[in-house]
Amino acid sequence: MLVAIVSTLAFAAIVWVTVIDTPGWAAVQQAFFDPQVALQALPRVWNGFLFNLQVLGLSVISVGLVALVLASIRTLRGPVFFPARALVAGYTDIFRGLPFIIVAYLVGFGLPTITNTRISVLWLGVLAITLTYSAYVAEVIRAGIEAVHPSQRLAARALGLSHLQTLRRVVLPQALRKMTPPLMNDFISMQKDVGLISILGAVDAVRAAQIEASQSYNFTPYVLAGILFILMAIPSIRLTDWYTARLREREQQGSLL
Repeated sequence: MLVAIVSTLAFAAIVWVTVIDTPGWAAVQQAFFDPQVALQALPRVWNGFLFNLQVLGLSVISVGLVALVLASIRTLRGPVFFPARALVAGYTDIFRGLPFIIVAYLVGFGLPTITNTRISVLWLGVLAITLTYSAYVAEVIRAGIEAVHPSQRLAARALGLSHLQTLRRVVLPQALRKMTPPLMNDFISMQKDVGLISILGAVDAVRAAQIEASQSYNFTPYVLAGILFILMAIPSIRLTDWYTARLREREQQGSLL
């Protein structure tokens, strides 16, 4: 404990000498950490952040449903399902390879153009996130399903359960424990990428920060928006770390003779 306190104080002293107690720190503080500019920008940035939260909430539901369907198709057995498996595999390859910003441009500007209709930016953002992250999450779910020993599936089918019943009652409950940490990591990544919907013209936290920065000629609104995203991500990060440590501890206890 004493060593930790001493090392922390030493680190704080180094930061003070090399960063804060320097001639250029005043200019950095004025340009990026101005409290007055932050207070002025907070209402608009906060309202934009609420829009980000709305997109995130809808996207979590849509990504979960679509990814579960895709993963279920990829785990179908038999040559008759090869076309469906190949189609889903192509989908996951494409959208895992495409940068999200390109998907956002194609959906946000291409879809209204070809349909000649006015579509809410909210649903365009949800669609772009769903297309991208359902590919990632589907692969995580598929890996979790395939990690369950085949004997569990065979025993369930021997008891008369159908494929869907086996998946819902036997396989998924066991797979959920294995795939929860990577799913939570994907959720954290999704929390950050909802900030990119500003390129579609949505007045979210990032666009609101851009507007405030252009009016004040100061970068503090961007820092403020970044802090809001960090505060949103911290609970998920800590929860992921806790759950991962719990699984590791349980597995280590199970390995003891």
